[in-house]
Amino acid sequence: MLSRSPAPALPPVDPLATSRPDWDVFCKVIDNLGDIGVCWRLARQMTGEHALRVRLWVDNLTSFHLLCPEVNPALSIQHRQGIEVRRWDGDFPRVDPARVVLETFACRIPESFVEAMAKQSPPPVWLNLDYLSAEDWVAGWHALPSPYPQLPLIKYFFFPGFRHDTGGLLREGELRTRRQNFLASADRQLALWNDVGFPPPTGDALLVSLFAYENPAIGDLLSAWEASETPVCCAAPLSSTLPAMAAYAGQALTAGQSLRRGALELRILPFLQQDRYDQLLWLCRLNFVRGEDSFVRAQWAARPLVWQAYPQEDATHLRKLDAFLTLYGASLPNTTGAVLRDFWQAWNKGSLAVTHWRDLAASLDSLDEHAHRWDAGLAEQDDLCTRLIRFSRSKL
Repeated sequence: MLSRSPAPALPPVDPLATSRPDWDVFCKVIDNLGDIGVCWRLARQMTGEHALRVRLWVDNLTSFHLLCPEVNPALSIQHRQGIEVRRWDGDFPRVDPARVVLETFACRIPESFVEAMAKQSPPPVWLNLDYLSAEDWVAGWHALPSPYPQLPLIKYFFFPGFRHDTGGLLREGELRTRRQNFLASADRQLALWNDVGFPPPTGDALLVSLFAYENPAIGDLLSAWEASETPVCCAAPLSSTLPAMAAYAGQALTAGQSLRRGALELRILPFLQQDRYDQLLWLCRLNFVRGEDSFVRAQWAARPLVWQAYPQEDATHLRKLDAFLTLYGASLPNTTGAVLRDFWQAWNKGSLAVTHWRDLAASLDSLDEHAHRWDAGLAEQDDLCTRLIRFSRSKL
């Protein structure tokens, strides 16, 4: 008598599944929290401004907890700020896919979920949110369809960007109003400093925030600030820069500590939640940022910025850097644009000279005016969340 092979085990049925959400958003936390930073901002905006039901799948809740302390890494299902947060692991449950499925940064959603999408009629709108770039090719690839090879599904590639013919940038509807109200309120500014455990800096100090990847130029930068003619107060939230700052200080450093050396006061801040980090960017005269999330938020701060692109092999990140510099610096005076380009390129290549800082500091007034114009120009465009929703509805 022939024996039958046992049927393959089905994924477990989710006993706590809620009604079908409007959006499923999938996020893998790679290494520096930038991916979950973007996804969390986007999910909050979808829920808060567009009344959408969002189910956010995250593969690393421990890292997510750093960004949002409300998240409990021990829970596989939880609701935070109106969003259903799910742990995404190998034991993926059987759930009904949402009407729109957003795969962020090519994170590759589970095959069982893709098969469930194909069984729905009509199938969900499937989008891949790609990385931000100012390169010319982005507009040509934005919103292009990609048929799935084995199943009757189409994935659309959605590229954030700085122009009308791209996917735009994340920006909450009231963001610029909140910035204005914060800068007009001494009490709100004091609350920020109390929250991070430091008094407000002295009035004559140049306030700078420093949030970066590992970079050999960090010691160069701190030394330049130490020798500065103007006092510099550097507010550095905890990040991968800490070992380099400790090497400069000659001692271990942790959140809450400060160091004075020459004209420099270095303050080590705790890791900040997103709303607090936004406030720090608004308050500082100059912001050093990295990756994508803090890079975009620094532009909405309407302050001069220095961007460290995510380091990639074969210098791909330097091409992205140059593409943005070309766009951002198009309306700058030639001298100021050259100063900005020289500093950004040196910073991203890991070696700064004192003259780089002196030239940049002397250009801050011009860069400040430009940052306000840039912010106002970008704000005339629809934001990324609005464009995503509009596009998805055109495909439903």
